[in-house]
Amino acid sequence: MKNLDKLEHLKNIENQKQTSNKHNQKLNENFKDSYKSNFKILIIEDHPFVLEVYKNVLQNISSSNELLNFTIDTADNCNTAFSKIKNAAQEKKVDIVFLDIRLPPSEDSKILSGEDLGIKINELLPNSKIIISTSLNDNFRIQTLLKTINPDGFLVKNDLTIKILKEAILEVINNLPYYSKTVLNLLRKQSSNDIFLDKIDRELLYQLSLGTKMKDMPKILPLSIAAIEKKKRHLIKVFNVKTSDDKNLLFEAKKKGFI
Repeated sequence: MKNLDKLEHLKNIENQKQTSNKHNQKLNENFKDSYKSNFKILIIEDHPFVLEVYKNVLQNISSSNELLNFTIDTADNCNTAFSKIKNAAQEKKVDIVFLDIRLPPSEDSKILSGEDLGIKINELLPNSKIIISTSLNDNFRIQTLLKTINPDGFLVKNDLTIKILKEAILEVINNLPYYSKTVLNLLRKQSSNDIFLDKIDRELLYQLSLGTKMKDMPKILPLSIAAIEKKKRHLIKVFNVKTSDDKNLLFEAKKKGFI
C-alpha cells in the first residue's frame, strides 16, 4: 500500500473512537476462519522499560483474545538483532518486528542504526511486518524512514499510550497500517522537496562523526575521493549548512536524527 493510501486510511480511522472490545470483535471476525493465530514477534529495543511495555501489551492482547498467541524474542543492539534476522530468514518465522531506530552501530559498522536493520528485514524477511517505534519526531527524518523502510506501523514514542500501542498492534495484525498522531501531522505538512539520503550518505556522516579524514574515506567507502567530496557537498546542501565546516554539518545531521 502506498503512503498516500496509508495516510487516507489513517485519516479515516483517526476520527473513530474504537474501544478495546471493538478491536477484539474485529479480530474474532477476521480470524474465525483463519489458520493463523500464532505470531512470532521480534522486538528490537535497547530501553528495558519500553521493552517490558511491549511485552506486557502483547500478553494483554493474547489473554483477552483466545484466537491470538505471541511468541516473543528480543534484541537490544544491532549485532544481536541482525543475527536473529538472518536466522529467522532461514526459517521464515518472524511475523512482526518492533524496530527502534536509535541503536548503537554494529561492531563492524555495517549496520549503523535501526534504519539499516529495517532495510535488511525488508530484504531477508519480505513478508514480515515492521512497526517502527522511535523518539525521533523530525519531519525530514520521518519522511526518510517512510521511504527507506515503508513500515506497516510508525509510532513516535511521545505519542504512545497503552491504548495506542494496542490499537497499532491489532491494526497491523489485520493488515492495516497505523501511524501515530505526530507522524500523521508531519505527513500533512509534508514538503514537496523530495530529499533522500542513501546508505553511503549516512555512512559518510557516521565516518565524519568518528573524525575520519576525507583523504582516508576511499579506504572505507566504495567511491573515489572526488565522488566523496561531491557527496559531502550534497549533504551540506541538504542540511542547509552555510559553511563547509564538518562541525556544523554534523550538528545539523545529529539534530535531525541521522547520527
